[in-house]
Amino acid sequence: MMTAVGEPPELKKYSGLQRAAALLLALGQEHGIPIWQQLGDDEIKELSGSISTLGRVPAVVVEYLLAQFSSEVSSITTLHGSYETTERLLEGVLAPERVKDIMDDIRGPSGRTMWDKLSNVSEGVLAGYLKSEHPQTVAVILQKLKPDHAARVLASLPRDFGTEVVMRMLKTETVQKDVIVQVEQTLKSEFMTNLSRSARRDPHETMAELFNALDRSTEEAMLGALDERAPEAAERIRGLMFTFEDLGNLLPSAIQVIVRNCNKRELALALKGAPEGMKQLFFGAMTERAAKLMRDDMTSMGPVRARECEAAQGNLVTLAKDLGERGEIMLADPKSDDAMIY
Repeated sequence: MMTAVGEPPELKKYSGLQRAAALLLALGQEHGIPIWQQLGDDEIKELSGSISTLGRVPAVVVEYLLAQFSSEVSSITTLHGSYETTERLLEGVLAPERVKDIMDDIRGPSGRTMWDKLSNVSEGVLAGYLKSEHPQTVAVILQKLKPDHAARVLASLPRDFGTEVVMRMLKTETVQKDVIVQVEQTLKSEFMTNLSRSARRDPHETMAELFNALDRSTEEAMLGALDERAPEAAERIRGLMFTFEDLGNLLPSAIQVIVRNCNKRELALALKGAPEGMKQLFFGAMTERAAKLMRDDMTSMGPVRARECEAAQGNLVTLAKDLGERGEIMLADPKSDDAMIY
């Protein structure tokens, strides 16, 4: 939208897409229907996604947009874009099945669109599905993914197949819209549906998390009992558990992130009962002054109960796992074949 005299300063923070979304929200169903009916599915999804995250739009912005679109509006309250107002708006414009598809795409759970959702699928799972597809189809999909995720998927494909995909990507010019829509529908009906059906969690993973939360004596007693009654299950649970000792295998950069985000009192308690090598690993992630202060704190504590140290160590493990799930650290060396990347 072009800048004009009288443009409110608040308008500057709205992109072109957000301005269009605010305008359509202001027009409502009655006046907006002719516009919505002229849009394609991709455009509707894009605008709907923008409306659903629009939040509060100041009255001066709404008035200016409507004035530019039709005529001066002098009395209009602020609008509030949300998932609910988006859905109500679309229900008066589109067929119910189209509304459901569009709202499913923009609502999540792990992404606003099909391509956002696909970027949340691990490269191994996605590559396992794509290696049986036509190289041209794979080329179209990789071009729609974020570059870093596409690179990991490409590296996970068989080498010859991956090379063929790269050749297709180099030769591909503008992909026709109907081809992208067809690929998107196939991914939605086949891959994503099958993925959700197969994503039932391994009970051993659940038990590993439960055991991680136990105090050490209870954990050892339970695993010992399992060793006698179900040794294979016990071994598998041990392999899935992430313990305080496993922090010693993290990259120095990951330890630095943990140090920045942890409670320093708990860190001192955790290190008080840790092996010397673990202490040096954490001290090495601090400045010389911070490490000295940490040693002084540990000394001034005097004797502490073992269970207090274990509880603090457990909290550090929980923090590390939370940071891993948010993508701020990797819970292993990425070059390792056994890397656990969260």
